Amino acid sequence: MSDTNLQNQTQSLVQELRRGVIILAVLSQLHEEQYGYSLMKLMEDQGMQIDQGTLYPLLRRMEDQKLLESSWRVESSRPRRYYNLSDFGEKVLQEMISEWSRIKTTVDKLLDNEKENENETH
Repeated sequence: MSDTNLQNQTQSLVQELRRGVIILAVLSQLHEEQYGYSLMKLMEDQGMQIDQGTLYPLLRRMEDQKLLESSWRVESSRPRRYYNLSDFGEKVLQEMISEWSRIKTTVDKLLDNEKENENETH
């Protein structure tokens, strides 16, 4: 496999992995009201890049799923839609955190085993 194919395949798999955790990441940041850009910046400052084309449709979908509540406000010349967790969203977030913890523990064990096996063969 060429380096280009390897990079393309890896990039595709990383995108899938990120898609799987982005809902959890977004929910975890909405205990306090955020508008789209402020949420995107907050997540970026913590190392999670998310582009507008992903975030805004996700916020709308999560609101449709009753995970979020939103309100419009006009501040400094333009209206902004502010999002925060709904009560239902908070319950879902707690369940997702528990599941994430289980998954992370399991994957960490698998990766540790892989590392041990690799060390034994070299």
